[in-house]
Formats: sequence, C-alpha cells, structure tokens
Amino acid sequence: MAELDNCLQCGKLFVRALRPICQDCYNIEEEKFQLVYNFMKKRVNREATIPEIVEGTGVEETLIIKFVKEKRLRTSQFPNLTYPCERCGAEIVDGTICDQCSNEIANELTFQEELKAINARNEEEERKKIRTYYTIDRVKRNR
Repeated sequence: MAELDNCLQCGKLFVRALRPICQDCYNIEEEKFQLVYNFMKKRVNREATIPEIVEGTGVEETLIIKFVKEKRLRTSQFPNLTYPCERCGAEIVDGTICDQCSNEIANELTFQEELKAINARNEEEERKKIRTYYTIDRVKRNR
C-alpha cells in the first residue's frame, strides 16, 4: 500500500509506492541511465571502467554503481564494470562483498558456533557435577 514519504534525493513529499524517490528524481535518474547506456553501447567504450564512464558522461559514480548492482548494466556485456567490496574495498562484479570476505565471515560464524557448542558442553558438565551428591560416613564404628 502506498504511503507518504520524503524523496531520498530531493526531500520532496510524495506518495511512495515502489521507489524511494519521487517521480521527478526518477525521471532524472532514467535520463542519466540512458546517457551512460548510450556511452557504453559504443564499441570503443564497452571495456570502460567506472571512472572512465564518470569522466565520459558526467554521471555520478554512486549512480553508475547502483545501475550495475541493479543489473541494469551487466558485466557480461561490459566486462570492466567493477565496484568495491563493502567490507575490504576489493573490486567485485556481483553482490556486496567479495569471495574472500564471504569465506572469512563464514569461517567466523563456524568458529562462533563451535564456541557455543563447547560452552554448552562445559555448562552441561558443570550441571552434572552439581547434581552429584557425595556422602561421608561421620559415625565411626568401633570393632
């Protein structure tokens, strides 16, 4: 359901349905996309990098990265369209983090799960020790 919101780019109040920006900003964004796409369609520009596209079109780098992340500009057609990993800054063509960071995060999660399992096992052993009762015969029997 649509609701009132402020445009993320210009701050204007609008009825938000599908996009976080107003129709005017969307139209400007589409014009910039067409400018970038027409630039990239030329054979000499197919292997351009994002800084070269910025220089050739004047469109902001963040907007070009947004087009690549939304897969409006495909790396299969334009092989040098890379953007930085959000964790380490390495150049990637898909997703938000690189494979190395993804593997590191997975390893950290596995390590944390192992620690939880060890802690749970230790706590269980402590509970078993607490439940164990020892009796001492205080009365000495004389023979």
